[in-house]
Amino acid sequence: MVIFPCDDEVLLGDGLNSSANPIYKNGFKLSTWNTLIQNRIDISTSYLSADGILCATIDDFQQKDLHSIIEQSLGVNSILGTVVIRNNPSGRPIPSGFAVAHEYAIFARINSSVTINKLERTELQNQRYKETDNTGRFMWELLRKRGSNSRRDDARRSYFPFYVGNNSIRLPTLKWEEENSEWIATEKPLADEKIVYPIDENGVERNWRWGLDTAINNVNSLKVERKGGIIVVYYKFRQPEGSTPLTNWIDSRYSATEHGTGLVKHFFKKYQPFSYPKSLYAVEDSISIAGMRDGSFNICLDYFAGSGTTGHAVIALNRADQGHRKYILVEQGDYFDTVLKPRIQKVVYSAEWKDGKATAPQTGISHAFKVLKIESYEDTLNNLQLRRTPKQQELLDTLPKSAQEEYLLRYLLDIESRGSLLSVEHFNKPFDCKLKVAVDSAGAYEERTIDLVETFNYLIGLRVKHIDMQQGKGFVLVTGLLPTGEKTLVLWRDLELVDYDTLNRLCDKLAINPRDSEYDIVYINGDHNIPAVFTTTEAEGSITKTLKLRQIEPEFLSRMFSVERVS
Repeated sequence: MVIFPCDDEVLLGDGLNSSANPIYKNGFKLSTWNTLIQNRIDISTSYLSADGILCATIDDFQQKDLHSIIEQSLGVNSILGTVVIRNNPSGRPIPSGFAVAHEYAIFARINSSVTINKLERTELQNQRYKETDNTGRFMWELLRKRGSNSRRDDARRSYFPFYVGNNSIRLPTLKWEEENSEWIATEKPLADEKIVYPIDENGVERNWRWGLDTAINNVNSLKVERKGGIIVVYYKFRQPEGSTPLTNWIDSRYSATEHGTGLVKHFFKKYQPFSYPKSLYAVEDSISIAGMRDGSFNICLDYFAGSGTTGHAVIALNRADQGHRKYILVEQGDYFDTVLKPRIQKVVYSAEWKDGKATAPQTGISHAFKVLKIESYEDTLNNLQLRRTPKQQELLDTLPKSAQEEYLLRYLLDIESRGSLLSVEHFNKPFDCKLKVAVDSAGAYEERTIDLVETFNYLIGLRVKHIDMQQGKGFVLVTGLLPTGEKTLVLWRDLELVDYDTLNRLCDKLAINPRDSEYDIVYINGDHNIPAVFTTTEAEGSITKTLKLRQIEPEFLSRMFSVERVS
């Protein structure tokens, strides 16, 4: 359930680090930790698109366990690969005598056709491609093959002649001879032409990089150089769209010291301590190769959000290419308010910060994010109201402790506390609904308004198009599309301010009736007398039109307390 106040300002992240006990669930026993992670992976993969990729980072401590959990959840062939990231170049000494300088990033899929994407090429890599033409950047590369599988017998169909003139290069008419497995020229060279085979400076017969058909189609992309009496043929080697990511990332940009901890420090004048933030660039590259390089409307989910590096990385990528990537960050630590949220606010305003001050405000971008505070387990317990007589309590006290626990789980939570969390009465004044919300770890709580409107939008999967907040007049209108594609209106009202007559006048104004309604489904809270069926006159053909009117209360309660996905 969404709890107000909310700010109107949406990959599996970190798994576990053996020296991060204050932040991560490292105090758990092995079986408990495995269960914690497996449950979350099982649930999260149901949200993974067919072409999506899961990325989980972890150190040596439980890398094998996490690898096994991912295989169990996604399938034996789900692991795309494991990248070793040098995140701590100076190393962290361990009792065995080594200094650990790395962590692992495990990439996995649910669809066997999905592969890792390429990384954007670095400036250093691009410097090799100094030539340009109408097609783009390129470099001149030797057409004659070198190294392994480059001899004539390795690819005999790639051994054929070029005829090279003073200012020209062409392929003669060739015929394949099966007996000797070789190309035979059926025409002689012109007077100024030389016959050039892929023979190296030592006289070794090699082969061309191209077969005959490719050579015929690309002969205009060749050039010839004469070196010491030897004619050498070059072709235009185009700049690849990206570079294939290696499985060891050792560049200094992946250091979490400089580009994780150091980066986060710059956002705050008085640094809010957060241990072990990821390198921004390690996360950017992980996101890119996981399918979000092109900037389209992809969503990155990080449910161990930590200091917010994933959100920062998505914003940075969008800033660089005007992309439309989105992120969802989930975190329950106190540092959500002290580190994560202010970090996202700051990086939107400026790409660079130092000592808590923006140093590049001109790089600010248009951006909005929504903060949702979700009801916790402790909040639920705080709001239980038990219906038990003194006699019942006296009887319960006589039972063994094990029987009392069984009673608590099987009867009390279902029967004695029924209706205390949320009942139909709460919907009479939906904008004033309150719950007791925990405010510290000592058990203190305070009453806060809960947002039934926003919660219901998520429960029914409404893709909101417009919200008309008229709470002063006693109503809120929400329009959007359901996952089924049905155009939907949700009408919330304070029953004391919007009674039957007021509701009817409002519906007339909004054309909410079976004759004129533009909506496929209309949700309304409380009782009403809005007609759901309309029949035209006999002259008009006696056509019957219906309007799908649904009451909010049963739909809300059914979805809110459904146990279908509880394992």
